[in-house]
Amino acid sequence: MASQNSLGQIPEQKRVGMVSLGCPKALVDSERILTRLRADGYAMSPDYAGADVVLVNTCGFLDSAKEESLEAIGEAIAENGRVIVTGCMGEEAEVIRARFPQVLAITGAHQYEDVVEAVHEAAPPSQGPFVDLVPQPTDQMVKLTPRHYSYLKISEGCNHSCAFCIIPQLRGKLASRRIDAVLREAEKLVAAGTRELLVISQDTSAYGVDTRHEERMWKGHPVRAHMTDLARELGQLRTPDGATPWVRLHYVYPYPHVDAVIPLMAEGLLTPYLDIPFQHASPKVLKAMKRPANEARVLERIRNWRAIAPDLTIRSSFVVGFPGETEEDFQYLLDWLEEAQLDRVGAFRFEPVEGAAANLLPDPVPEAVKEERYARIMEVTERISAAKLAAKVGRVLPVIIDEVGEPDEDGDVGATGRSQADAPEIDGAVYLRDVPATLAPGDVVEVEVEDADAHDLFGVIAALK
Repeated sequence: MASQNSLGQIPEQKRVGMVSLGCPKALVDSERILTRLRADGYAMSPDYAGADVVLVNTCGFLDSAKEESLEAIGEAIAENGRVIVTGCMGEEAEVIRARFPQVLAITGAHQYEDVVEAVHEAAPPSQGPFVDLVPQPTDQMVKLTPRHYSYLKISEGCNHSCAFCIIPQLRGKLASRRIDAVLREAEKLVAAGTRELLVISQDTSAYGVDTRHEERMWKGHPVRAHMTDLARELGQLRTPDGATPWVRLHYVYPYPHVDAVIPLMAEGLLTPYLDIPFQHASPKVLKAMKRPANEARVLERIRNWRAIAPDLTIRSSFVVGFPGETEEDFQYLLDWLEEAQLDRVGAFRFEPVEGAAANLLPDPVPEAVKEERYARIMEVTERISAAKLAAKVGRVLPVIIDEVGEPDEDGDVGATGRSQADAPEIDGAVYLRDVPATLAPGDVVEVEVEDADAHDLFGVIAALK
């Protein structure tokens, strides 16, 4: 007869720790890995000490990111000792093993099955006599973001061959998810409390190209795997209290069909926000970069978009110091920015990436020149941003709350949120004073803007929504 201990107790769950580095797409990979592991009976550990094994999801896009990944692996080994590495830098297993031979296993980006198998080998799941009778939460995603916003990844990989990028080598060619699967995930996230969906991929505008924009049935009607169909359907979602969730489009290349989503923003069905990685403006540099969608009419299209949706926010990123970039090319970029008046801009000094075609281009730009150009572009974009934010003083804007502070010595409570012009982690914030004690993260409130600086807004709640 079996003992009470063998039948009367469910064995303690094995615990997995996770360190997730890099972009939001890697964060979604981490969520999916942890969701699968939880369905297999694992628990999550918030620290190194309590983990039976630690996963490090790495970034391998730039040398600086690789070094950060190696440091994270080293820290996990020092603090725990039992480490599995996954993610983009997993493609350079020999580099990782040369520095950390004690790593238990290494897998590449979005290789979910391989990661789960490696965890099973390193820390076999606890299977007691009752474990298989317990319903496993396979439909409930583990979230690494706050409850009120979620990343919605619509595809993997990329078909472009940009000279400075190795994403196709790391993550493969474009592989779009089924449109009905994407919409089902979005619906579940919103039903579970998500108030803001952030649509991500390597190239959101190319969604469905690889599947020839195949149709699937959704809510009784056919929808294509196409950015415009996806945007229209996401705009029909409603939160449990009947509100329209914010839907934010990231990594959008300015293909002609992007024009079709702007009216949805004007109607309030999509958040009036586009994240477009322009990277440069000089035709000569763009050609050297092998960038897609290089067309002379971009400025005209931006003006047309803003005529339709006046509150449209455009965020972008630019590379300075690309091989062969002359002072004339750089001045062309600055002049373009003055005309485009983009709302949010990030700039990066060109950095060679192992395996990228740009490394072989002639006329590298000296580091001192890169630094000088970086300082100049940041001065221009900061001035534009300050003027745009100053123009919002006196307006009432919807703001989603991210964090509510503790009362100060006078009992006043402050909060931090974001307007529709601000994506989490990468854009500015809205700082609120004298908020009610009942305010909570995820609430959407109307805020009267009282002040602004170059990056952030400051205000007070005008009315609770």
